[in-house]
Amino acid sequence: MSRKIVKVGDIECGSKDLFLISGPCVIEDELTMMKTAEKLKEVSERLKIKIIYKSSFTKDNRSSLSYYQGPGLTKGCEMLAKIRTQFGFPILTDIHSHDQATAAGEVVDVLQIPAYLCMQSSLLVASSKTGKVINIKHGQFLAPDNMKHPAQKCVDSGNDQIILTERGFSFGYNDLIVDPRAFYHMNNIGYPVVFDVTHCVRKYGIPSSDKKGGAREFLPVLARAGVASGIDGMFIETHPEPEKALCDAASQLCVYDLEEFLKPIIELHNVEVKYR
Repeated sequence: MSRKIVKVGDIECGSKDLFLISGPCVIEDELTMMKTAEKLKEVSERLKIKIIYKSSFTKDNRSSLSYYQGPGLTKGCEMLAKIRTQFGFPILTDIHSHDQATAAGEVVDVLQIPAYLCMQSSLLVASSKTGKVINIKHGQFLAPDNMKHPAQKCVDSGNDQIILTERGFSFGYNDLIVDPRAFYHMNNIGYPVVFDVTHCVRKYGIPSSDKKGGAREFLPVLARAGVASGIDGMFIETHPEPEKALCDAASQLCVYDLEEFLKPIIELHNVEVKYR
């Protein structure tokens, strides 16, 4: 079945070209954000891959109130606007409540609905009414083909500019397992499909600053499996010094390793598209 092409800036999400969503998990100091953006720009130009810059102004689902949650809506959007102006990236950020949609939508190109909140009607409606592209992350509690329901809520609210992102199922205790059948089901809904590979290797219940809180060694094999399954975009959180990151330190990819990580992924994608 044919899938909708969704435009984000000059990126045609759902076309034959693989695109990337990347950036630090949460907005940190300006130097960290700019170093990441600078390297992403270089990777984009060298590998001819279009990139949507991603970072969260607030992480509202952290497991402890003592963990860093971000600078908040106002300061966070100021930082994202600066990155957009200086580097020309389209921008993505997630929102957690309907009253954040309008302000965030004035700055970013894509509003992201967190996995835990993908069925929240008020959040989907408010996001849709901004007219921005909506990236809905697949909730761990929802069968992948049932992602048609939050997508339909956006359509019923007047917005069919939708991207669907897979980020793994809850399985057992504190693990996320990626089921390749999810890509088949989500592709059949009819919108561009993205694979969030770095969140899949998180070990939940373990502080993200603990090296046991993630399993980066699985990133290459998971990424290749997703691309071979026919995804349109890859979601990779990156950071100049992941071990010092204020969120998801054990799962983010070092931005300076990104280019070599992507080369075989892009090659495999091109083969998959040829025989699609």
